[in-house]
Formats: sequence, structure tokens, C-alpha cells
Amino acid sequence: MRWPLIFTGVGLLLAFAIGWKMTGNLAGGFQFFLIASVLAILEISLSFDNAIVNAAKLKTMTPLWQKRFLTWGILIAVFGMRILFPLLVVSVAAHVGPLTALKIAVYEPQLYSVLIHEAHLPIVAFGGTFLMMVALSYFMDADKDIHWIPSLEKCFCSCAGLRGFQIGAVVIIVGIFAVAIGGHEAIRFLKAAGFGLATFVAVEHLGNMLDNKGSTGAVAKGGLGAFLYLEVLDASFSFDGVIGAFALTQNLFLIAIGLGIGALYVRSMTIMLVERKTLAEFRYLEHGAFYSILALSIIMFSQVLVPVPEFITGTLGAGFILLSLFASMRYRRQNAG
Repeated sequence: MRWPLIFTGVGLLLAFAIGWKMTGNLAGGFQFFLIASVLAILEISLSFDNAIVNAAKLKTMTPLWQKRFLTWGILIAVFGMRILFPLLVVSVAAHVGPLTALKIAVYEPQLYSVLIHEAHLPIVAFGGTFLMMVALSYFMDADKDIHWIPSLEKCFCSCAGLRGFQIGAVVIIVGIFAVAIGGHEAIRFLKAAGFGLATFVAVEHLGNMLDNKGSTGAVAKGGLGAFLYLEVLDASFSFDGVIGAFALTQNLFLIAIGLGIGALYVRSMTIMLVERKTLAEFRYLEHGAFYSILALSIIMFSQVLVPVPEFITGTLGAGFILLSLFASMRYRRQNAG
């Protein structure tokens, strides 16, 4: 935990400094400090399943490739998916080149803010659709037998057998918001939402291919093959966290700091799970994370109609995670004997 703790201290201080510099007051600094903290917590919670999969594969790798995954892999995870990917999202949404977007973010923050505002609708449409599909995929699983809120989650599971129900439900919700928006903006909203749906299907298909032992077992057994396997899988897992970050803030540097802190702790959790030879520390923590994803998706859609304060967004997501953590601890105490 030494390096994650060091990076956390440096990152949160940097987030505070950026907020103070941009707003000119301490309140702004503390706001950025809080958002970076929430992003880190959300990334850790959303990536708990990532840590489990990583641990299961990592224990089969040689010590040399384990070390490479925990060094080279963290560079790819932090700088690739948590910095370059958000920059590309902003670049595509705002119709500017990646280098231009980076220069504007550094040297012309006011213009960057304007571009972000103009790109806000397609970003939330894309991100909200993707996140809603991620959350519903978790709950609408016929094989899911652990339920935090049984009455609700059993209803979700009962819908798993209905082919296309999940996609149909998301399409209906997207359509309702599109009608509420109206006009030309509704078309932009629908196009971005459709792209988000297509992206999820593509990522899901890739995940299924990687999870298919028949097609990936031979590749995943070798050192380099296992390394590449984990990196692609990590990118697939981190995609929802990167998109979800836009519901909390549109500041590129703040997203990179918060998600970068979280990524380091995910690597530490992976090491812990391997060393302790356990894959499930908290029974309901993953449930809370996916409830927070579902809440984020609804909030992102709502932002196209009414402004939603970032404090509410962050508090709601962290609340689900903390409640699920307490429920997990209570379950462990009750079943300790």
C-alpha cells in the first residue's frame, strides 16, 4: 500500500491546487479534493470484480510476469485508459483533434469549458446508455444467486430469460428522454445513445470471447499471452468507470487524478487477494457498486433536462457503496460461526 498511499496524497493535493487555481478560493479547492476522492472510491468499488479476475489469472503467472503486470500494467491502466481515453472522448465529442484538446485544456481552460459544454449532451447520452447496460447486465443474470435486496434483484433475475428485454428497456428509457428533449438535440441524443449501446454490445462480445476458455486458454497460459489477456480485460472493466467519471466532473485532469488513484488501489487489492488466497472479502460490495452505476446512468440522462449538482451525484454513488459495505460486514458477523 506504500505507493498507492503516496500517490493518493500527491494526487489529492494536486486536485486541491487545481481547484484553488481555477476558482480562486479555498471552497473550490475543497470541492475538487472531494470530487477526486469520490472518483477514486468509485473506481475502486467498480473495479473490485476486476481485481478478482486479475487475481485468479495472476496466481497462475510466473513471478517475472506478475511483476511486469504490476509495473507495466499500471502504466497502461493509469496513462492509457484513465488519461488518454478521456481525452479521446472529449476530442471526439467536441470535434477537435486530441492534441488540440490537450492544448486547449492546458492553455485555454475557458475555451475548453465551452467545448465541454457543447459536447455535454452526446457525452451523457453515450455514457448514460453504456452505464445503464452495464448495471442491468449485472442484475439481469439468471445465474446470480446472491442478492443484497432480494425483492428487487429477484425481479431483475426473472427478466434475464426474456431475450432482448435488457436492450428493449434501455431503448424505451432513451426514447422517453429524447421525446422530453425534442427538436434537433433529440436527434443528437439518440445518435450518441445508439453509439453507446453499440459500444456496450461490442465490449460485451469481446469480454465473452476472452472469458471463453476454449478460445483463449492456450493464449492465456503463456507469460506474454496472460499479460495481454489481462490488459485487454482490464480495459474492458475500466471502461464503465471512465465513462461514469463524466457524471461527476468534466475536468480532464481531475478525472485522471481520481481514476489514477483508484487504479493503483485496484492493483494493491489484486496483490492482496493473491497473497491471502481469497476472492471475496465483502459479499455485497459489488452490488452497491452496480447500484451506483445505475444511479449514475439515470443522473446523466437527467442532466440534459435539469442541472444536477456534482455533490448529489457523488454522495449518491458513495452512499450505495458504503451501505453495501456495512451490509457485507454485518453478514460476516452473523455468519462468523
